[in-house]
Amino acid sequence: MQEITRRARRSTKTVEATPVKRLCRTNHVITVNGQYPGPTLEVNNGDSLVIKAVNKAKYNLTLHWHGVRQLRNGWADGPEFVTQCPIRPGASYTYRFTIQKQEGTLWWHAHNSWLRATVHGAIVIRPKEGTTYPFPMPQREFPVIIETTILPVAAGETNLLRFVNAAMENEHFISIAGHSMTVVGIDAAYTKPYTTPYLMLAPGQTTDVLVTTNQPPGRYYLAAHVYESGRGIPFDNTTTTAILEYKSGACGAGGPPPRLPVLPAFNDTPPRPHSSRGFEASARWISPARSTSTCSSLWG
Repeated sequence: MQEITRRARRSTKTVEATPVKRLCRTNHVITVNGQYPGPTLEVNNGDSLVIKAVNKAKYNLTLHWHGVRQLRNGWADGPEFVTQCPIRPGASYTYRFTIQKQEGTLWWHAHNSWLRATVHGAIVIRPKEGTTYPFPMPQREFPVIIETTILPVAAGETNLLRFVNAAMENEHFISIAGHSMTVVGIDAAYTKPYTTPYLMLAPGQTTDVLVTTNQPPGRYYLAAHVYESGRGIPFDNTTTTAILEYKSGACGAGGPPPRLPVLPAFNDTPPRPHSSRGFEASARWISPARSTSTCSSLWG
């Protein structure tokens, strides 16, 4: 019998249209609890979750807990017309499930139509009560969904960045100007730490990295752009950015502009597997075998 804690974490997620004003124009965006991205779900390994989803939008809705192991509990997984009927406008539904032997970062999102574009948020799974991370305790933690803007840090600290690729169809290269990243976890499983100048994240993938703020105080871009090697395939080649901002650095309009990192070209295939070559299970988790080849898979 699996040993789990009896603590139940309860929360409510209200999905509704929220007016958002940008560039002197107001549009209505479907949000969760008035937030975009939605609120981070913070739990511990072994916690039982009771989450009420209230649908105040005009669309059908389901919520999917991306990567959570629904052991003998598939009806809480959330895909529309697969494990449940959709939550109709004006209705609600309560999800009940337990986090079992997972620690790290996952995410949740709507699992019907295009609501996933704005109805999503991070899941942070910390170790069981009384246990710790299998790596040095970071001074700060940041869930980084690819919409994050400013990450305030202090010089000389170790920070845990929890990356979530919430893009619907695209792999992304990610890097931080002047800083290396030490990978310590992927998809709520610890890895043996290894250092890389950039990451490659598949759609829906999460990666936990340690970043030491050992550069001159200032502002440094955290940047990401799409990897796409197919010819003639239209895609958005915009580079999206956030800012790693040292508290003691010159900031705002009066300071120097942030530095941009060097990212692989959008169609540069050889670097694609580079950031995953160090993948190896942590001693805390049992690994069935060492990898002997490079492959890429995508799960919805």
